[in-house]
Amino acid sequence: MGDDEQLKSRKRSGSSWRELPVLLAVALVVAFLVRQFVVQTFFIPSESMEQTLVRDDRVLVNKLVYAFRAPAEGEIIVFRAPESWRAVPEQEDFIKRVIGAPGDRVVCCDPQGRIEVNGHPLDEPYVYPGNRMATTDFDITVPEGRLWVMGDHREASGDSLANYLSHGQDLEQATIPVDAVIGRAFVLFWPFARATWLTTPETFTSTAQ
Repeated sequence: MGDDEQLKSRKRSGSSWRELPVLLAVALVVAFLVRQFVVQTFFIPSESMEQTLVRDDRVLVNKLVYAFRAPAEGEIIVFRAPESWRAVPEQEDFIKRVIGAPGDRVVCCDPQGRIEVNGHPLDEPYVYPGNRMATTDFDITVPEGRLWVMGDHREASGDSLANYLSHGQDLEQATIPVDAVIGRAFVLFWPFARATWLTTPETFTSTAQ
């Protein structure tokens, strides 16, 4: 290799090393923006969504989808829980299933023990085995701008029904604001052996008003 070629090679090598910090900085900024605004990982802290999700599962949450539409019945969402829902103040992020959207009438139970949404009975095979669909009868209409959410482990979930009962049937305390929703959990990715898409159950296709 001639002197000129060696000099060019050293310049290219030096240039690559100088560019590396810039590339790393760009990658970090992109990763930060993706985490803040597009997709974020969350872990499951409790048994409230068993057996769909169990403690220490990891899920991916789409944080962008609800910028274009409202949360829909049947979807699993992560949200900032009202302070009155939290056992400890730092326990901010909850994960539950949307059962009622704004304006929906949610009733329990029909003669077969099923929850009804706008007169449509829900078939919920994902509910924890042996649990009732709800721990007590109720008949509510979800206020505008709010959501009625429930855990799949119905008898071990601090959800809308639990807070409805513990706060004197106050719907404002029992429901969550739509703008408290962080995003939709759309895939269980860890542990890998249980990885699956978190799709909307077919039973919710007839609940919209």
